[in-house]
Amino acid sequence: MDIEFYDVKNRRKVKVPASQVKKTKYTRTTKSGSTQIRYAVKAEVNGVRLTKFVSQDMWMKLDAPEA
Repeated sequence: MDIEFYDVKNRRKVKVPASQVKKTKYTRTTKSGSTQIRYAVKAEVNGVRLTKFVSQDMWMKLDAPEA
């Protein structure tokens, strides 16, 4: 399964095999004091770091190491 990223530097879409991506979570505290978690996948292609935010379901299904 390939995951499609948008390469901002080169202004094009890039497909990366799922075996080359890493999962990560971004956690922050909002103004009201609650905690927000965003799920993302990261990859590096030709020296360009790529990040794509995904749903929690897709993040859980993806068999990739966590960064």
